[in-house]
Amino acid sequence: MFLRVFNFPLAIAASLALSQRLSCVLSASIQAGDVVDTGYAQYRGNRSFENTVAYLGIPYAEPPLGDRRFRAPLPLNKTRIAQEAGSQIVDAMQYPDFCIQGSTGDNDAGGAGSEDCLKLNVYAPFSAKSGDNLPVLVYFHGGGFVYGNPANWPFDSWIHQSPNIVIASVYYRLDSFGFLNIPEFSDTDSGDFNAGFLDQTESLRWIRAHISAFGGNAEKVTINGQSAGAASVELHLVANQDRLFSGAIAQSVGRSPVETPENQVPVFNFYAETAGCSQGSVTEKLACLRNASIGALARAQDAPRIQPSAFTGAYPTFNPVVDGKIITDYPSVSIQNGNFAKVPLIVGATSNETGTLEQTLPETMKTAFPGLTVESADEFLEIYPLNEFSSQLQRNQTAIGESMLRCAREIMGGAFANTPKSWTYRYNQPNPTQGMPGFTAHAAENWMMFNGINTGFNGSGTFTPMTPVETAFAEELIAYWLSFVRSGNPNTFKLDRAPTWTEYLIAGSTNELKQRIVLQQDPDNSINVSGSFIEMEPKEESARCKFVASKAEEEQN
Repeated sequence: MFLRVFNFPLAIAASLALSQRLSCVLSASIQAGDVVDTGYAQYRGNRSFENTVAYLGIPYAEPPLGDRRFRAPLPLNKTRIAQEAGSQIVDAMQYPDFCIQGSTGDNDAGGAGSEDCLKLNVYAPFSAKSGDNLPVLVYFHGGGFVYGNPANWPFDSWIHQSPNIVIASVYYRLDSFGFLNIPEFSDTDSGDFNAGFLDQTESLRWIRAHISAFGGNAEKVTINGQSAGAASVELHLVANQDRLFSGAIAQSVGRSPVETPENQVPVFNFYAETAGCSQGSVTEKLACLRNASIGALARAQDAPRIQPSAFTGAYPTFNPVVDGKIITDYPSVSIQNGNFAKVPLIVGATSNETGTLEQTLPETMKTAFPGLTVESADEFLEIYPLNEFSSQLQRNQTAIGESMLRCAREIMGGAFANTPKSWTYRYNQPNPTQGMPGFTAHAAENWMMFNGINTGFNGSGTFTPMTPVETAFAEELIAYWLSFVRSGNPNTFKLDRAPTWTEYLIAGSTNELKQRIVLQQDPDNSINVSGSFIEMEPKEESARCKFVASKAEEEQN
């Protein structure tokens, strides 16, 4: 048993309480604007604001149960859904079960959730209808491809602020359930590479087919994500598959290794042994794993992180791999080679995000990126000389932070600048609940953009109150994001007080003249003045990220 702590804003909480009391009243008393007809089923949403409806837990694919474990998702059987609904309106007023969670790595155990989780939450303006052709935002959550619950990142307030878009937030399989990858999956009779990523693709296919029922325009879709969600966005940009989107926003792109299937063999064998499935051929091990309980698999997938001394392999996690078919190369390599979807892009990172530190900088880099040679790991000492930083700690934090997260801003921003255009940012407002003044850590913008959320273990999350200044800054951020969704430009519908966000490369300049917006609230705590401003990308940072980009083959990112 675990505790889910959701301190929703009063309007949302009151609306959810009311809708729970009325959940069985699915009759003529329902307001037409709260019900959507997909053509195969009608769904009743939750009226979270007077102008906002949240349709929660809409299935987009068949449940990946039984023999479908570790396999690509099957398209939704709409006939089955229609038969199960009969002539009744389906209640879509409460969040669904989230996908099975893995450990965050903080000595916690995962295991909460359900395998029957291929759902999405759709947020739409009240009374939006087919033919409205509203632009669409599709959000892939973060969590290292290991954990994450979309209920922790609600979009009700975004629609309330800008009731002229539709937003879909996607549940996709995580950890071993979504990213068990071994060489034998090249024969799809055994399983499928990157099942969790294929879940995301299937959600985009469902959105293309059905988002018009919610008022959305299937031809105007922007994909967005943070951390592993931004890594997902990057993978969709380079994937060898139909393009189902027209714009992209990538927040703090996770640049952990996108390995080869061969790299995953040791953790697969450890996983199978821990789950009690170590006997026989790979085919027999997979059959055993498909029959194993969720509890057994949850313990097995957590073991390398909770008991690192028990697993001595270089790659202890389950994550996307280069499968040679859809993901054909390391994403940064594909981008540098020009092999990516040519769509407008926003990409950025927080000021101080970093990674796990070892005793020395070379050890830190080798632990995070086992593919680095010893010589390459030592090169980081030269590229990040101690005399350019305030301390050894800041030097090491910057080096691992740039390779793992921050340099995606330069690598992707530069590649997309003229094909067709890009905007980059440095998010510089610390999460006020973390007690680290002046240090803007990873995911700090999530707290601001999603009602003061701090995520916990096993899908839990706590919302804390926001001050008027914080709320005003959140509205500024959301306006930039939704302006981009609506027009392909963050400035078209920005707030009047917000500065113009100039493109990454100044027109007519060389690649050395780069600019970005620094996103922060007003230092004087005014709700009527923006604290954001434009800065030039530091040349030292540009040079370091050019070096990082040159190591993409070895870092496998």
